[in-house]
Amino acid sequence: MITESDRKHLDRCVELAAEALEAGDEPFGSVLVAADGTVLAEDHNRVAGGDRTRHPEFELARWAAANLSPEERAGTTVYTSGEHCPMCAAAHGWVGLGRIVYASSSAQLSAWLAELGAPSPPVRPLPISEIVPGADVDGPVAELADRVRALHRKRLGAR
Repeated sequence: MITESDRKHLDRCVELAAEALEAGDEPFGSVLVAADGTVLAEDHNRVAGGDRTRHPEFELARWAAANLSPEERAGTTVYTSGEHCPMCAAAHGWVGLGRIVYASSSAQLSAWLAELGAPSPPVRPLPISEIVPGADVDGPVAELADRVRALHRKRLGAR
């Protein structure tokens, strides 16, 4: 179930995705929130420099591993503009982060990219639950997914 607090954090993820796009990168953004609601870290995509692993979800997992205890990590929520790719889902699972809430799904992104004539990504998109069985996952959120779709359309030069 998506709460008003979830929507607030997801809205920030979409803002971060827009910042990534403005910086010449792919539009993805993520926020890591502690069990008490404190925002611990946030980031956006940084793959334009050539390192295709610079996804915000992966960066937040690495930050959490370096800065939080296993118990603290388990109590976090990762909010993200787009459902984790398999690499990021694996990092999430290995680090032991808690709940994941996303604005748009991998299936939606795949459909949008196909509709826009974009090349397929080099890694097959899979639902988080196929990578991290038992993960606590919520999403997508229709009105936010529409905003994410608009960012991808803009990135690919579609009207």
